[in-house]
Amino acid sequence: MNITRSYLKDLVYQVNGAAIEVHKSIGPGLLECVYHQCLKKELELRKINYSSELLVPLKYKGHELESKLRCDLFIENTLVVELKSVNEINPIFEAQLLTYMNLLNAPIGLLINFNVKNIFFEGQKTLVNEFYRKLDE
Repeated sequence: MNITRSYLKDLVYQVNGAAIEVHKSIGPGLLECVYHQCLKKELELRKINYSSELLVPLKYKGHELESKLRCDLFIENTLVVELKSVNEINPIFEAQLLTYMNLLNAPIGLLINFNVKNIFFEGQKTLVNEFYRKLDE
């Protein structure tokens, strides 16, 4: 499959829609693991393929190392999703997402915080990296 920016934009739109549905149904203030389970179910209902708690490979100086790094969701083998339920997004969460994107060779990532009043305006941030910039060239 040839991934395009248009495809990624649509995928992010679909995943954001799924997150909005979860947030609308159960609201803010719960643990991250609750939102994770609900979002997985919503993705299944929408027939969106994903891996949950995917082990992120770690290579260091040409050597594969054992790693306990796990991304919350890896959607359609191209979109990394990190879920949070926190009062405030810390810059380290964005750094974590960018690192996972780079290690997985994923061009786009989505940081979703469910502990907000309006998830559409306050609860999501989309990040891209050099893999994204190389698309459609």
